[in-house]
Amino acid sequence: MNSNSKNKKNDLYNILLGQLLSQDDGIDAEVLSNSALKAIKFASINRNFPIISNILLKASSDLKRDNKKLNQNIFGSKFKNPLGLAAGFDKNGVGAGIWDYFGFGFAELGTITWHAQEGNPKPRLFRIAKKKAALNRMGFNNDGARQFFQTIANQKICQPGNRPYVMGINLGKSKITPLETAHEDYALSLALLAPLSDYAVINVSSPNTPGLRSLQETKQIKKLIRTLKNLYNCPPLLIKIAPDLSNEELDEIARVAIEEGIDGMIAINTSLNRFNLENLKMKTGKTLAEEDGGLSGLPLQERGIEVITRLRTISKNKLPLIGVGGINSAKSAWERIAAGASLIQIYTGWIFEGPTLVPNILDGLSLQMEKNGFKNIQEAIGSKEPWK
Repeated sequence: MNSNSKNKKNDLYNILLGQLLSQDDGIDAEVLSNSALKAIKFASINRNFPIISNILLKASSDLKRDNKKLNQNIFGSKFKNPLGLAAGFDKNGVGAGIWDYFGFGFAELGTITWHAQEGNPKPRLFRIAKKKAALNRMGFNNDGARQFFQTIANQKICQPGNRPYVMGINLGKSKITPLETAHEDYALSLALLAPLSDYAVINVSSPNTPGLRSLQETKQIKKLIRTLKNLYNCPPLLIKIAPDLSNEELDEIARVAIEEGIDGMIAINTSLNRFNLENLKMKTGKTLAEEDGGLSGLPLQERGIEVITRLRTISKNKLPLIGVGGINSAKSAWERIAAGASLIQIYTGWIFEGPTLVPNILDGLSLQMEKNGFKNIQEAIGSKEPWK
């Protein structure tokens, strides 16, 4: 695909959505997100119909990249490229049949809880356009694990290992479940959804479920890991951690993860830190400091690198790491990989930059590999090579 064609695709996205995304007022962020998901759901269910199939194939010809140098085998799965869709966008798996058409090497669905739940009161998702950021206090709104299973079944998704992309499933605690029985709640979800999962994620780092982050403490996380790993069909298991942990807490959770046989870690989730944006006025009339919820997007970029770098050092390269938070360009993607991430994920950046962010990142990674003489993306992981 030539650069003029790419620019036209970006221009189309900017014409249709750019004006809406460039301002905090206007159409509610969650309404926009749900509208997009309805279209994606329709396309996924009907992806084999000729008209829909042709549209998807045209999109994939623009967005996909087939470069074997980007291939990796991690967690027992083949990743065609290191770029994935982060959890939080497709909570209920409605697009599970088509995420590869957008160029992603993997997609993480969820967060899913055992009990269906509506989440926190609306409004609960806000654009912070000038900072390429978002604030959310969604509260794990989802249809529940049993409906998720049925949603995947309705789309007739291939079994793990036979899909065109790797599918992760992100699990959280139901709000109504007491913290002392959280391990049982996660186990119910994983026992049901394990056969669908290429890998599963223990989400103990969202700031929007009361008490959830306490599950990152040593005693709690050990109990949770052991319960899940004892399931007879447990898939590769990862932990997603918060950016607000101290260095000592990061060191401890990495140590526990290695001791308990965790397969990888995802860093980072949304942050309660406001990164010097406390006085920024929100559409609600309050300042960012006065609003509840987790911050995502560009302000987290530096912290994301710091956490990946520390986890890489503490784990002595024994744990595959997935870097997420503030990745909105090929440069920021390369920096996360060079810091030690085997894989990377995008969400907020994808919303603001548009679908062509995926091929732009993949093309950028390929070019950097070429400049450094790397034959495979694995050589770049933890290389500390700067963007050239």
